[in-house]
Amino acid sequence: MDKKGSSKNRARRKVELDAVSSWVEDGASVLDLGCGRGILLGELVRLRHIYAVGVDSDFKKISLCLKRGINSYHGDILDALSIFPEKSFDWIVCSRTLPELENASEVLLRALKVGKRVAVGFVNHAYWRNRLATLLTGDRIVNEVFPSRWESSRPINPISVKSFKKFCQKNDIRIIRSHFLRGDWERSCKIIPSLFAGYAIFEIQKD
Repeated sequence: MDKKGSSKNRARRKVELDAVSSWVEDGASVLDLGCGRGILLGELVRLRHIYAVGVDSDFKKISLCLKRGINSYHGDILDALSIFPEKSFDWIVCSRTLPELENASEVLLRALKVGKRVAVGFVNHAYWRNRLATLLTGDRIVNEVFPSRWESSRPINPISVKSFKKFCQKNDIRIIRSHFLRGDWERSCKIIPSLFAGYAIFEIQKD
């Protein structure tokens, strides 16, 4: 990964940390689905003194997560969720994980049962530069939102701000609050996020 890509990744992690750490209360229990190396959980432990548990299918990443002293589960996310009873976590975090899942809706609906609240972050597929590139060239653009070509990227289920809101409405999921970033991953997006947001973070809940 080049320096620019690495900088963008740091910017994404920082904005997610800023948003989630402002939402999560001190001492909360947090389950991170697709926790990777445990960077977000580690920072939440430091800032909020949370009880942290991570889940990831990548054994190498789970090993690094364990080295950080974070309780971790290696395996399928849905299998991991089936272990926990309802409302056993104050928060479940799903950061950039949903687009890579084959059973994304099932995972999200189960997470809403296991967690009292769920924080979901994803790249907005309907970002205006992506729309324009498809319209003018018929090809997917390589930019801040999609930094690699389709042939060198992982399988992905595109999610847009609008389609996520429709999913929540259809399944009686309450959107508590949201935070949107522009394509630079740094500035907040205040106007028409379905078009101008490069990244979206939602807090959701199902009673």
